[in-house]
Amino acid sequence: MGLFDQILGAVANPNQQGSLGQLGSIINTVNQLSDRTGTDPSTIQSVLSIVGSQVRSALQQKQATDGNEAAQSLVNQYAGTSPNPQAVDSLFPAGIQQQVAQIAAQRTGLDPGMVQQLLPLAVPLVLNFLQSGANAQNPQAGGNPVLNSFLDADGDGDVDIADALQMANRYIR
Repeated sequence: MGLFDQILGAVANPNQQGSLGQLGSIINTVNQLSDRTGTDPSTIQSVLSIVGSQVRSALQQKQATDGNEAAQSLVNQYAGTSPNPQAVDSLFPAGIQQQVAQIAAQRTGLDPGMVQQLLPLAVPLVLNFLQSGANAQNPQAGGNPVLNSFLDADGDGDVDIADALQMANRYIR
């Protein structure tokens, strides 16, 4: 089952945190970011996809060294729709932040400095998507299917935040 299917499952499950309001908030933030930067939403979605790939690597490393609860804790602590430089710092050392900005700039044509400025909002948005699968009563409880799908425990590589954003946008409309 793909990432978006997991997100929809979380939206439909009252025991998980996902909601249409949460998806709408993420999409609205992407659109506002697009307006503010003067770029089209698909470019912002591409940036989120690239950042999401790096977030996945960082969370996989966190999961491997400290366990599922540590990865879920990072998601819960930093998920949101507001800029949070601490979210970026908690996942990426400074050198990695610059690499992420360079990769995103090369693939999207945006200025690396602009991408660097987008990171404090992009990382919490990606984490917000992942938080949708957390248990509504006890967010720290294990078994977040959205996070598990994102971390792709089965190794099939079928994970993409941009696709999930596009599907969420279509689903809400």
